[in-house]
Amino acid sequence: MYRLKNKVALITGADKGIGRAIAELFVKERATVILTDIHPEIEPCEGTEYLPLNVSQESDWRDVTQRIQEKYGKLDILVNNAGITDLPFCKGKFQDPETFDMECWDEVHNINLKGVALGCKYAIGLMKSSPAASIINISSIAGKVGLPGTVAYSSSKAAVRNHTKSVAVHCAEKGYNIRCNSLHPGAIITDIWKPLMAGGPERQKNTVGKLLRGIPMNRLGTADEVAKAALFLASDDASYITGSELNIDGGMLATSPTGSLVQ
Repeated sequence: MYRLKNKVALITGADKGIGRAIAELFVKERATVILTDIHPEIEPCEGTEYLPLNVSQESDWRDVTQRIQEKYGKLDILVNNAGITDLPFCKGKFQDPETFDMECWDEVHNINLKGVALGCKYAIGLMKSSPAASIINISSIAGKVGLPGTVAYSSSKAAVRNHTKSVAVHCAEKGYNIRCNSLHPGAIITDIWKPLMAGGPERQKNTVGKLLRGIPMNRLGTADEVAKAALFLASDDASYITGSELNIDGGMLATSPTGSLVQ
């Protein structure tokens, strides 16, 4: 059986990495997938369509919502995946609690937190007509522990974690058939790690070695592994799960503190 047959799914930040992996898996499970991103070069494949979306702009969410309502009449799944880290948007510098740049702080929160809040806001209206809807917010292990070198990212992901619970309780109390859960990836092999891997083979080796020392499973995760967790939460197999959080971190949070992750 296909686990997402006849379901309509919207995925933000679907250009690459985790978002792309989730989109490809959802298509295999027979969902109709709406790919959204700020990059217009995305090429939709069978079972998908592309819509431009800057998640921090409410007008963009209104346009996308109207398009989905007109064409599909409902939305069953939302994956709030779009996000950025401190480094690429902060002149390549780590942001600590004492010296962080306010412009960087605002930009990271606009994408990572405001984007999720707007996604939930507009998805709820579309999902009320679904018999079983699911919102999946991509947070991070950084949303659970303090990472002093990326304070904007960590703050935004912690807020995503808690906003997920607020949405879950709201929908349950209103009697909506809408579940809302968060995923918390650890060290996943995606472009988000490129700034940490800069500096040549020796530094890359040291960075990977430091990461692996904090991962009991002794390897980095893959975007496909995150996608499979998203599939579970999107499917009816997770029908009694809401307001929950799922770590995908190879055991990182089950062992020693991860504060050294980005140092």
